[in-house]
Order: sequence, then structure tokens, then C-alpha cells
Amino acid sequence: MLKIKALALSTLAVGLLFGMQSAYAQPGKSSVTEGHRGFAIPKLMEVEHEELHSALAKLTKAGGRTGEAAHTVAELLDYHFTKENEYALPPLSLLIPLSQGKFECRMADVLPLTDKLEADMPTMLSEHRDITAALIKLKNAATSEDKLAGVQFAEHLAAHAQAEEQVTYPTALLIGVYVKSRATQCVR
Repeated sequence: MLKIKALALSTLAVGLLFGMQSAYAQPGKSSVTEGHRGFAIPKLMEVEHEELHSALAKLTKAGGRTGEAAHTVAELLDYHFTKENEYALPPLSLLIPLSQGKFECRMADVLPLTDKLEADMPTMLSEHRDITAALIKLKNAATSEDKLAGVQFAEHLAAHAQAEEQVTYPTALLIGVYVKSRATQCVR
């Protein structure tokens, strides 16, 4: 019962964090994009990543130290976002049905993704530290060159990384724990 309450709390947190539109996203509808193994990535999360990439691409063209620092952030971010899209975000497609008490044995197909996230968590957090260090350099360069967009981007991406560490990743891991506990009833 405690796991179910924790899952419900995480569901609420993710819904509040990413907006109610994504909280009601259902696989196969326009508000989600198919992720790895057919699990949907909430569309709002995908759009946020796209917006971050777009803003960063503009900053790489800003020239000077800001542009150079933005290039460094872009290199780190591209690789990291690819991994998130592969195995950290797709498990979130199960939030809505699980929060409604629905479980199907095929949901156990998400376990390789959540297991991968759990195993790779130290690396994911290390990448966040590297990105944060690069963002500090970007913010300092943008501040010294009076490029407000660079400062705002650095602050936004830093907040995004914190949200992932405090809500997104733990929620995906909790989904794995819950599905694993329910999957014991499935005949394989």
C-alpha cells in the first residue's frame, strides 16, 4: 500500500511539474511521442527538450565567450538527452494507467528501461554535474557580455536538471519497482 501511495504522490508531482496536459497524455494520441520499445514519452517533455535545443542553438551563434560556452553545453546535452529519451522518459508513459490502478502484464516490458536507468543513475547524475559546470561558465560569459538570453537559458536548464533529479528519474524508477512487484503475477 505504501508503494501505491508513493506512486500516486509521484504521479501528482510529475503532473504538476509538467502541466496537466501531459498528465492526461495517453499512448497513441497526439499528446505523446512513441519512445523506446513503444513506450510513449509525454509530448510536453519532448517539446521542452526541443525548446531547450532550439534556444541553445541560437546561443551557439551568439559569438564570443557566450557562443563558445554554449557549444560546450550543446555537446554535453545532446548525448545526455539521447539517453533520457532512450530509457529515462519512456517509463513515464505508464504513470496514468498505473495511477488509475490499471496493470497489464505487457507493462513488464518497461523493466529493461527502468533497470538501465537504475544502473546508469550515477552516470546520469555525473552528466548533470558536468552540464551544470558548463552552465556556470555559460552564465558567467553571458553576464560579462551582457547577453541576457544566455543567462536565462543557463538558469532554465539548471532548473530542468534539478526537476529531473528530484522528480522525473525517481518517478521512472518507482514505476519500475511497482511494475516489477506486480509482474510476479504474470506467467511468462
